[in-house]
Amino acid sequence: MNAIEILERLVAFPSVVGTANGDIAGWIAEYLESHGARVSVIPGPEGDRANLFATFGPADRAGYILSGHMDVVPAGEPEWSSDPFRLRKENDRFYGRGTTDMKGFLATVLAAAPAYSRMTLQRPVHIAFSYDEEAGCRGVPHLIARLPELCAPPAGAIIGEPSNLRSVRAHKGKAAARVSIRGRSGHSSRPDQGVNAIHLMAGIIATAVEAADALTRGPLEKTFEPPYSSLQIGTVNGGQAINIIPDHCAIELEARAISGVSPIDLLEPVRRSVEALTATGVDTEWLPMSAYPALSLPAEAPLASLLEELTGTPGLAAVSYGTEAGLFQAAGIDAIICGPGDIGRAHKPDEFITAGELSACQSMLEMLGRRCTA
Repeated sequence: MNAIEILERLVAFPSVVGTANGDIAGWIAEYLESHGARVSVIPGPEGDRANLFATFGPADRAGYILSGHMDVVPAGEPEWSSDPFRLRKENDRFYGRGTTDMKGFLATVLAAAPAYSRMTLQRPVHIAFSYDEEAGCRGVPHLIARLPELCAPPAGAIIGEPSNLRSVRAHKGKAAARVSIRGRSGHSSRPDQGVNAIHLMAGIIATAVEAADALTRGPLEKTFEPPYSSLQIGTVNGGQAINIIPDHCAIELEARAISGVSPIDLLEPVRRSVEALTATGVDTEWLPMSAYPALSLPAEAPLASLLEELTGTPGLAAVSYGTEAGLFQAAGIDAIICGPGDIGRAHKPDEFITAGELSACQSMLEMLGRRCTA
C-alpha cells in the first residue's frame, strides 16, 4: 500500500478524541506486524483506548522514535464539502479530517515500514502512536512510562505534527483546568433567598484576568509569538434563565508557558482564589484537565542537526502550538517536531494534505532509516 491508500484507510476510522480507538490501533498493529515489526498495544486506564509501540531493528540499541497521535478533533462543522471521514481527492489535494493533523504523518510512517523491514538496521526505528493527544496529551504519558521495558534509551524522538516538514525546536507548555461553583436557585425577585453562582464566579474571573495581564510584562522569550506566557478563560457556562438565580457556574481556563516556566504554576493565582472562596463555605471544585511541559531543544543538539540534514531545510526556533514533544523531553529523550502539512489547515472544515507533502515526508523517513543502517 502507498501512503495515499494508507491515508484513505486511516481517515475512514472516526477516531475522535475521547472515544474508543481499538479499530484504528488494531488495524495499524496488524499492518506493522505483517511487515515484520515487533508491536506492543498498550491499553490506557480508560479501558477502551490504547497506545501503540513498534520496533524495526535491534531494540537494545539507541534509535529514533517516530511519534504521532491517532485521534482527531470532531468534524461536526457544516462547512465540510464532503464526508470528513472519507478521503476525497481534488487535484493534488486530499481532503478529510486528520489528513494534516496528523494522519498524514502516520500514513507516511506506515508507508515507509516495508522499506524499514528490508533494511539491515544497526540502530532501531521505533513507532509510537498515541491516543487523546487532542485532549491535552492524555494518552502518551502511559506509553512513555513503558519505554524502559520496550527499548534502550532512544537517541531522539521526531514528533510528526504539521510543520511544513521543517524541524522545530521549541513550543510552549500548557495546563488547563475547570472551575465549578454550586450556588442555590430561586426567584430573581428574592436574591436574599438564593446564592448566585455567576456573581461568585466573577471574582475568580477577575483574578484570572489580572494574572493574564501580569504575564504580558514578562518574563519574555523572543522566539515565541507572543514572547510571554499567557492565561485565558476559554468557556463560561451558568444559569438557566434571566429570572432564576443561577445555581451553577463553570469556567475552563488554560495557561501556556514559555521555556523554564511551569504552566501549572501559572494557574496558581486562580486556584488560590478558588480555595479562598471555598473557605467561606461556598461549594466549589477545581478540576485539572490536562498539562504538558514546554519543549526546548538547543540548536546545536545532534537531533536538530540530523533533521536539518534530512529535510535539507534550516529548522525553526519555535512554534505557538503544543505537542507531545515536551513530554518526551521531560522523560530525558531529545525531541523535535517535523511533519508534513500546515498547522493552519488543522481543526478546520476541508482539512487537506497534498500528495507532494506526503511524498516528501516518506522520503525523509526512509532517509532516516538508511542512516540507521550505518
